[in-house]
Amino acid sequence: KIGIIGGTGLDDPDILEGRTEKFVDTPYGKPSDALILGKIKNVDCVLLARHGRHHTIMPSNVNYRANIWALKEENCSHILVTTACGSLREEIQPGDLVIIDQFIDRTTKRHCTLYDGQHSSLPGVCHIPMAEPFCTKTREVLIETAKKLGLQCHSKGTVITIEGPRFSSRAESCMFRSWGADVINMTTVPEVILAKEAGMSYASIAMATDYDCWKEHEEAVSVDKVLKTLKGNANKATSILLTAIPQIDSMEWTNTLHALKVSTQMRLMSTRD
Repeated sequence: KIGIIGGTGLDDPDILEGRTEKFVDTPYGKPSDALILGKIKNVDCVLLARHGRHHTIMPSNVNYRANIWALKEENCSHILVTTACGSLREEIQPGDLVIIDQFIDRTTKRHCTLYDGQHSSLPGVCHIPMAEPFCTKTREVLIETAKKLGLQCHSKGTVITIEGPRFSSRAESCMFRSWGADVINMTTVPEVILAKEAGMSYASIAMATDYDCWKEHEEAVSVDKVLKTLKGNANKATSILLTAIPQIDSMEWTNTLHALKVSTQMRLMSTRD
């Protein structure tokens, strides 16, 4: 079963056939919205709007833990996500897709672990490794799918996740470029970390909507600009999902998912052992 977390402008439930809604609760509270259950080319999928279906939840207030937990409880083995991002590189043009492979965390207000010592959460402390945050095998499927579809897609990239909801200052934007970041968004962290803790294969399709504000002689990022680019290009990410999901379903994932599970178990320290 494939979980899909839709970002800004990319959470259209019409991609699912035979849709039903399911409202759930978790030990971490309620997810962003109802889970939309359905199928994509006969593959069971669960769609969740990251910011709520009416985009009412700002990045800092997204209940990332509840979202990941809810998809885990629905027996999703994979999570494919979409995210709008700003480009920090000349060669990543607005409208391009990036299958990100690394992140830099600049968030400050978020719960970044399922193992937080609270009575209702998982016991222990999980020192999860993050050398390879995203699932390499799933990323390869997305990259190959984009190539087959003839889409302008970058096969790797480092995303820097900022707290938001404000955009960067020009000084910050230039600093992030000097750090080696390729794109910038507000939601990859802690989503990717929590998915890793949950033992799920996680991969992200990042869509560049603008050049943030570092680029001289280029209009600085604005909500209008982001939405305009997303509206014209959301079909790219959707086409990748519609093609990649049946491919993922046809592949053997036992070893990959087992390795993710073992990775968490080996890094778990608990007084209950």
